[in-house]
Amino acid sequence: MQKCPPNILYLHCHDAGRYIQPYGYPVVTPNLQRLAEEGTLYRNAHCANPTCSPSRACLLTGQYAHNNGMLGLAHRGFRLNDYQHHLANQLRAAGYTSALAGTQHIAAPPLSSIEDIGYDQILTTEQDFETPTAAAENYFANPPQKPFFLSLGYFAPHRTDDGAFPRQVEPPNPDYLRPPVPIPDSPETRADFANYAASIQSLDISIGRVLDALDRSGLAENTLVIATTDHGIAFPAMKCNLTDHGTGVMLILRGPGGFNGGRVAESLVSQIDLAPTVLELAGLPIPKRMQGQSLLPNAEGKVAKRDCVFAEINYHATEEPSRSVRTERWKYIRRYKDYPYQPLPNCDDGPSKDFWIQNGWTENGYEQELLFDLTFDPCESRNLATSPANAVVLEEMRSRLDQWMKETDDPLLSGPLPRTEQTVITDPKERSPKGKRLSV
Repeated sequence: MQKCPPNILYLHCHDAGRYIQPYGYPVVTPNLQRLAEEGTLYRNAHCANPTCSPSRACLLTGQYAHNNGMLGLAHRGFRLNDYQHHLANQLRAAGYTSALAGTQHIAAPPLSSIEDIGYDQILTTEQDFETPTAAAENYFANPPQKPFFLSLGYFAPHRTDDGAFPRQVEPPNPDYLRPPVPIPDSPETRADFANYAASIQSLDISIGRVLDALDRSGLAENTLVIATTDHGIAFPAMKCNLTDHGTGVMLILRGPGGFNGGRVAESLVSQIDLAPTVLELAGLPIPKRMQGQSLLPNAEGKVAKRDCVFAEINYHATEEPSRSVRTERWKYIRRYKDYPYQPLPNCDDGPSKDFWIQNGWTENGYEQELLFDLTFDPCESRNLATSPANAVVLEEMRSRLDQWMKETDDPLLSGPLPRTEQTVITDPKERSPKGKRLSV
């Protein structure tokens, strides 16, 4: 008798990077810790684009943003080229039903057609802690008869418009916390990180309820749980940056396919690898358009290691065309705009951003080419692109990036990034994402 294809529970949130307990950070996330100890923890996983909608689009299509069309944020007018390429739509071929609870941020509301985005049911689009959690609990209490793909997305720990973090628990005492690198240790930044810690702890409580409901349903053994986030945390030089502070993401898989036993994977992984992994697990062919590689051989202990991962930025609040390639040891970043300093609209407003601006952030410049030795400079603070001693490495990394851009038909090779009348872009000279908008 043919085994039933596995269910897929896609658990995702905004802006968490790797700042959770299983990665050794001082935040309380016991449910994610338990998931890691039961599944496979990827310590070197990266998003393909450290901005919200493009990151999710890359994960759900298995394609880079400049190939799937999601060059910027869904609520600012950007869309996928083809929503039939969304993973939920792809799984229909294997008889899956699909449902959405919470945030999706890959199509702008209102959703004109459930079928367009790929979900048979929209349980809720509310993005708080309670509503999507309760919707998932109810879903597992009366699960469908067919294999399912359930996308459960949380807004937290994204900052709110006033720079705060949503939470349902009190923050820890900031006097006994240290902000993550590269944020300086000050009373303001400690308090800011304490509120992040409370937000991610609140998220973990909700995730625990969902995992408990899955256990009660009796479906956990045949359900692949994917727990991840879109990119780095919403602090300066992190989210919307191509250093590991921006591209490094938590990634925990648990369930069928060998993703169990408390394994820790050290090799490089890109989120574009998740869609082909799910399709292979479901018994479906992997479309040629997909640019990732299945993680199933990796889970089974076979050799399937990447030698590098690529990432890009196109638009966030403002335009910032950039590309990067990362190997085990080296990171190379190329920026295509000659800004006088880091474009401030691409950093979410908040106390840590205020602290940097007050202390002269705009005096730091904006280098067009960066090379980091991740062995001796894991914080990516010393740019070696102009170092004669690293000229051979620089040329090799340039060539890797050039080859990838040609193979993927990157639009930057032909000139400026495309925009339409529907896209909303903040003036790069503004301080806030909410600043003056540019017309096409």
